[in-house]
Amino acid sequence: MKKSVYILALTCLAGTFALVAQDKKKKEEPKTWPEKAAQRFGDKPTAEQKKQIEEAIPKATAKPKKDRKVLVFWRCEGFIHTSIPFGNHAMSAISQQTDAFEATLAHEYKVFTKENLEQYDAIIFNNTTHLKPNEEQQAAILDFVNGGKGIVGFHAAADNFGKSGDYPGWDEGIAMIGGIFNGHPWGAGGTWAFKLDDPDHVLNAAFKEKGFWHRDEIYWYKPENFQGRDKLRILLSLDMSKAANTKPLENDRNKGKVKGEIKDVDVAVSWVREIGKGRLFFTNLGHNDVTFADTTILQHMLDGIQYAMGDIDADAKPSSEVKGEAALAPEEAPK
Repeated sequence: MKKSVYILALTCLAGTFALVAQDKKKKEEPKTWPEKAAQRFGDKPTAEQKKQIEEAIPKATAKPKKDRKVLVFWRCEGFIHTSIPFGNHAMSAISQQTDAFEATLAHEYKVFTKENLEQYDAIIFNNTTHLKPNEEQQAAILDFVNGGKGIVGFHAAADNFGKSGDYPGWDEGIAMIGGIFNGHPWGAGGTWAFKLDDPDHVLNAAFKEKGFWHRDEIYWYKPENFQGRDKLRILLSLDMSKAANTKPLENDRNKGKVKGEIKDVDVAVSWVREIGKGRLFFTNLGHNDVTFADTTILQHMLDGIQYAMGDIDADAKPSSEVKGEAALAPEEAPK
């Protein structure tokens, strides 16, 4: 009897220690955005990874019409991409190695005032998620782009401004970027085929008029607010003539979202549009850390940024108004 009581006491004591440890762990979970970012990013990119990014920096296609400044915003209220500090370092390296622009990194909403934004030529949303700017900040951003400045988005920039909890959502912000996240059947571990919808477009020059394969995560967008080809000039999209791209849509989870034939699904990846007197460039590339050490992708991004700032003239007429033949990806991914 005494032995049973003793075992019971030890069991209770062990349970108490477990609860205390669990409670302590709960208390140690990061709560603030800086704490979450520090835990998520750690010491990345490493010195070696920074070197790889720096060695991949392309030359600026255009000479700036004047000294340029960009605001690189990287806050997350939702999923935090580990590629954020890689993108930040790439933008800083471009700032240091070219004369395209001077980069300022920021993660606090207070930067979105009319007075502060006056000094910048473009805002780059680097993998931001679930952003919740207030009405005054929303107005400052819209005034900024409508007044002739640029908006640029990398990857998860298309996962912002939606309704969440007490936040009512910002429909104009979703439309400004072009759409909002609706899943990613094409996961980060896969290598996907991309076609150039407009092979001759100046912002596709990095790809030398050829479709390509690239390892990254690719979104599709909610149909109710995706701006589509009647409003956007689509530069890149997934090449759905390739089985590797159609296969993720053949399972029950994704097949139900497909209207019509799977091979006809339209998955835009990069696009531009004019907004008031200003310009937008968005690319869904940039989920994977190593994307920001890829010279070709960085050239595409830099050209898009220079377009958004007004240093590269590019046709932003909606795709539905343009005739042309896409450049498909090679039949198989390079080995």
